[in-house]
Amino acid sequence: MIIIVQHKVRDYDTWKPVFDEHEATRRRYGATGHELYRSVDDPNELTVVNHFPSKEQAEAFAADPSLKVAMERGGVISEPRITWARETEVTDYKAKAA
Repeated sequence: MIIIVQHKVRDYDTWKPVFDEHEATRRRYGATGHELYRSVDDPNELTVVNHFPSKEQAEAFAADPSLKVAMERGGVISEPRITWARETEVTDYKAKAA
């Protein structure tokens, strides 16, 4: 199960340390990892992909009040767009070519 969060931050370099500090909270809810993506057109537009074993754990994390506090401290300036998804397929074209 993944939770995909897209939002804009005031400044990535300010946001990133706050995101890193919040790792313990993500882990407490069972998160197993994450991926970060920055828009090519605006490096302060972010996509965060958090991996959780279940939707219930991801929902519990998303409901934790510390998440809103961390987002404010990190300078999130837009409403987050949240998408829930299950991995369906992953293909590595480089590995396929070998």
